[in-house]
Amino acid sequence: MTIQIDDTLFHLQTDHVSYVFHVMANGELGQLYYGPKIHAKTAYANLAAEDERGSMPALAVDQPAFQLEMLKQEFAGLGTGDYRYPAYQIENADGSRISEFRYDHYDLVDGKTRLAQLPSTFDDDADDAQTLTIFLKDAGNGVAATLHYTVFPHQDVIVKSVTYTNQGSQAVTLNDAYSSELDLPDAKYDLIQFSGAWTRERHLIRTPLRAGIQSVSSLRHASSHQQNPFFMLARPDTTDDAGEVIGFNLIYSGNFMDQVEVDHYETSRVLTGINPTEFAWQLDPGETFQTPEAILSFSANGMNQLSQQLSAFYQRHLVNPAFAHQPRPVLINNWEATYFDFDEDKLRTIVDQAQQLGIEMFVLDDGWFGHRNNDRSSLGDWVVNKAKFPNGLAHFVDQVHAKQMKFGLWLEPEMISEDSQLYAQHPDWLIAAPGRLKTPSRNQHVLDMSRQDVVDYLVKMVSDVIQTTKLDYIKWDMNRNITDLYGAQLPKSRQLEMGHRYILGVYQLYERLTKAFPNVLFESCAGGGGRYDLGMMYYAPQAWVSDDTDAVERLKIQFGTSYGYSQSMMGAHVSAVPNDQTGRQTPFKTRGDVAFFGDLGYELDVTKLTEADKRQITAQVARYKHYRPLLQFGTFYRIDSPFEGDGNVTSWAVVSADQQTAIAGWYQVLHHPNGPYQRLKFRGLLPEQQYVVNQSSEHFYGDELMRAGIILHPDMMTDVSNGDYQSQLFVVTAVQE
Repeated sequence: MTIQIDDTLFHLQTDHVSYVFHVMANGELGQLYYGPKIHAKTAYANLAAEDERGSMPALAVDQPAFQLEMLKQEFAGLGTGDYRYPAYQIENADGSRISEFRYDHYDLVDGKTRLAQLPSTFDDDADDAQTLTIFLKDAGNGVAATLHYTVFPHQDVIVKSVTYTNQGSQAVTLNDAYSSELDLPDAKYDLIQFSGAWTRERHLIRTPLRAGIQSVSSLRHASSHQQNPFFMLARPDTTDDAGEVIGFNLIYSGNFMDQVEVDHYETSRVLTGINPTEFAWQLDPGETFQTPEAILSFSANGMNQLSQQLSAFYQRHLVNPAFAHQPRPVLINNWEATYFDFDEDKLRTIVDQAQQLGIEMFVLDDGWFGHRNNDRSSLGDWVVNKAKFPNGLAHFVDQVHAKQMKFGLWLEPEMISEDSQLYAQHPDWLIAAPGRLKTPSRNQHVLDMSRQDVVDYLVKMVSDVIQTTKLDYIKWDMNRNITDLYGAQLPKSRQLEMGHRYILGVYQLYERLTKAFPNVLFESCAGGGGRYDLGMMYYAPQAWVSDDTDAVERLKIQFGTSYGYSQSMMGAHVSAVPNDQTGRQTPFKTRGDVAFFGDLGYELDVTKLTEADKRQITAQVARYKHYRPLLQFGTFYRIDSPFEGDGNVTSWAVVSADQQTAIAGWYQVLHHPNGPYQRLKFRGLLPEQQYVVNQSSEHFYGDELMRAGIILHPDMMTDVSNGDYQSQLFVVTAVQE
C-alpha cells in the first residue's frame, strides 16, 4: 500500500520516502516526519512528543504541554497560540480572523484525476498513484477545508492542494490560501533558489537558512524572469551527487510565494502557494475555492537524483501525453533574421535554405498580422497582413508544407495595442484602473482575461488562424507583466480576485485550444523565460528558456533551469554572431553544442551564412536527429557547475535508460595558456560495462570513466588557435561483446 492509515495516523510512502502526519489532541493535523522511508507503525510517540515551555498558550488548563507553537503542524492557522505564518487565513462575516479546522474523516482512492479549472497532475496510465483526501471543518463559520494528497510512489513525489467550501450561511473571505505547508524539525538547510532578470533567468543562488523569513516570490501576475516557483532545501554538504535535498514546485503561472520561516527554536516552516499580497477571495455560501497543486519531492542521493525523478514525473504525470514522448522538431525562427522587415518572398528563401539544411519546421514570428511593422500596433488583430502576404498566409503555409516542413506561428493572444481594430471596438477590454493613467510596456497593454467575452473572442480568433493555416506549432508569447490591475466587471469586494481570475482565464483559453487542436504543439514564451513554470508546461510542453541566445550566457541559464525542469522542456537555439544580446562572438560549434541539450532550433538568416557555416548546420542537424531521443529525453546529469569556483568550465551529460549510450558536453569560457590538466568524470554509467568514447580504440570500464574520468585533449589547454568559448562533445557507447 502506498498510503497506510491507522485510525488517525496517516503514513504516505513512496518507493524511498515517508511522509507521516496525524490528528492532534485538539482535532487539528500535526506533521510528524518527512524523509527517507521508515517502517510503518501504529504510533510514533517520540515524533509526536509535546514540550511544555513557559507560559505559552496551551490547549487547556489541564493540558499545559499541548502548545501549538511547539508543535510541527500540517495545516496551521493563526490566532490560537501558533505565532508562525499560517497556511491559511479566513476573515469571517463578523471581521474576526480565527479558524480552527478539526478533523472529520478521510477518503482513500487509487489514481489521480485532473482539477477542473487549473492545470494539474494525473495518473492516466495506472502508475500506482493513490490519493488521500482529509476532510476538515470549522464549526464556527461552517467552512470546510479538504486537503488532497496524491502519492506517486515510483517518482518519489507527493502532490498537495486544498479545497475550501463555504457550507455556512454567511460569506467569508480567504486572505491566505497556500497549497502546501511543511514543518521541518530543524533549520540545517541551504535555500537554493533560481533568480535573475530578463535574459539571465534562473541563476542558482545558495544561502544558508537563518532565523526569520526567507522567500522568493512574484507580484508580476506571472511567475517572472526575476524568480521561479521551483526551489530546494538542501543539507549544507549536499551536492549534485550526494546528500539530502527537498524539491518544491508549484503548478501555477501567476503571483506565487515560496517562504521558509525559521523560528526561535530553529524549526522550519515551508509555505508554497498563491502570494497573499494582492489576493483575497470572497467565498459566498455554497461556493468553493481550489488552490493550485504543489509538488514535493525528496532525494537522499543528491540534486541530480532529485532532478531526474522530477523529470520522470513531469513526463508521465504532468505534460500533455500526446507530446510527452514525442521528439520535438528542429526549427528555424525568422525573428533575429528579419525582425519586422519581411515579406513572403524573403521568407520563402529562408524556408528553401532551411529545408536543404535538414531543418524540419519554419516558425514565423512577430509581424505577420494587422498592419504591424513595429511593436506599436495591431496586437489583438489576428488577421494576416496583406501587404506582406498578398495571397494570404495559408498560401505561404502551403508552400512550407510542400517542402515537407512543419509550420509554426507566433501569437501573443493576451495582449492588445491601442492602435488596433480590437481596441477601437472594445476599449473596455484593456486592463486599466478607472481615473488613472494607463502604463504601457513595450508599447502594449493587457487584455482582461477574467472576462468570459474576451476568452471567447480569443478562442474564435486563434481557432480561425489554426484552421486557416493548418499550422503545426504555436509560439505563445507574453511580453509584458500586468500593471493598473482592475477588473471592470468585478465588484469592489472582489477586486483582489482579479490576479487569480486573470490566470484562470489564460488556463481556460489554453484548455479549449489544446482540446480542440490536440495535434498542435504549443511552446510557452514570455519575453523568453518570464513564465517558465509547470502551469504553462501542462499545456505547452516546451518553453523558450530565455531571449538570450548567447551560448556562454546559456550555460548558466540552462544549467540552472535543469534543476527543476527537463531538457525536453527547454527551447535552445543557435543564433548568429555577434550575438544580439551580448555582442559576443562564439564558434558555431560551441553554439550548437550548447543548444543540443534541449529542443534544437536556429535564430538566424540562413541565406546570409557562409558555405562553411551551412555545412556545420547540416552536420549539427543530422547529428542531433541521430541522438534526439537521448538528448531530449535521456537521464540528465550535471557535472561541472558554472556557479562554482570561477565558473570557467561547465559540463553535463545525458544517459540512455539502458545505460548503453551517453553524451557529455564540456564547455570552457576563457582560454588559459599553459593551464592545468582537466578531467571530465562521467555520470550514470554501468561500472562493469566497457565503453568507447568518440569511437576511440581504447575500451574504458564505466567505473573508470566515472571515478577517474578522461583527460581532456591537450590542444584545448595549450593551443591558442582554439581561443575562448570552446566546447567538446563526448559520445560514450557500450562495447557489445
